[in-house]
Amino acid sequence: MNKLDEIIAFKRKETAERKELYPLKLLEKSIYFDTKTVSLKQYLMRPDKTGIIAEFKRKSPSKGIINKYANIEQITIGYMQAGASALSVLTDEKFFGGSNNDLIKARKVNFCPILRKEFIIDEYQIIEAKSIGADAILLIAACLTKEEIEKYAKFAKSLGLEILLELHGEDEIDKISSEVELIGINNRNLKTFEVNLEQSKRLAAGIPDTFLKIAESGIDSTDVIKDLKNHGFKGFLMGEYFMKTSQPEKTCAEFIKQLA
Repeated sequence: MNKLDEIIAFKRKETAERKELYPLKLLEKSIYFDTKTVSLKQYLMRPDKTGIIAEFKRKSPSKGIINKYANIEQITIGYMQAGASALSVLTDEKFFGGSNNDLIKARKVNFCPILRKEFIIDEYQIIEAKSIGADAILLIAACLTKEEIEKYAKFAKSLGLEILLELHGEDEIDKISSEVELIGINNRNLKTFEVNLEQSKRLAAGIPDTFLKIAESGIDSTDVIKDLKNHGFKGFLMGEYFMKTSQPEKTCAEFIKQLA
């Protein structure tokens, strides 16, 4: 069993348990459930922003502990003050050290779009995303069928959520749904967790320009972003580069200044 298979197997068990602990009726009573969402796509296209989706995560399966005691409010506010276009918050606890509470805390102090970074394999998790204040969800093509992507994307849109569909290889391009407007290309192999920055450029060539393209993982210099822009990318998801430092929000601010 590779790491992705391990994560998905755990998610199925975890989601079944959460359904019992937090029934749908309870989630739907959240103050965020009927709140209008903020468009991730629109923020990424704003000329006064950078296109950077700044991510908050404490650890990862490939790197282990990155920033165990990071303060979610301080860092996410700092990210937005630095000029980031949006936030990404990991809510997986076992593998990434996150929680739903992290996203709720970020929502309380930020008005920008927030992407819930999670391994979604059930409609319940989409309702959960809306209930904790997310504006967009991640769907990972590697762990979903084309039919599931279509179904979950339609359901998410019915709740006012946007969908970032994440691809890892050419064989996943045919899973793209017309219900999706944002396509993420992850430079990290989810089975080996190795990073190859050429992945984004290679896959981008096969994706129609009608989709807004986002590069994910391994971005560690302004030159990389400038190069990716030349290949049609409008969004750049960055987490580890910022989070591995003692003050991620300041690292983000310095990076964005260099990008200008």
